[in-house]
Amino acid sequence: MCRNIKLLFNFAPPATHQEIEASALQFVRKLSGMQKPSAQNKAAFDRAVNEITAIATRLLCDELETLAAPRDRATEAQRAKARGQKREALMKAKYAPA
Repeated sequence: MCRNIKLLFNFAPPATHQEIEASALQFVRKLSGMQKPSAQNKAAFDRAVNEITAIATRLLCDELETLAAPRDRATEAQRAKARGQKREALMKAKYAPA
């Protein structure tokens, strides 16, 4: 589940509300251990997602500052793909029959 929580700060264009909410949802899922809450836990689960979304939005949009140039989403996606391919090659080498 945690792999879906993406870096959202200092991108051009900035993170959308939907991206921040998706990260908050993944965070609450990870903390609670629930992919989908039961009916009795749904209100608390949804409230937590909403509160974390609000906190993350305030942090990303109002409070964090940087002098660094904004990151490019395409470049970051290429880097992530390269890291994944490297990780996959290492795993294949580690578990390959001798």
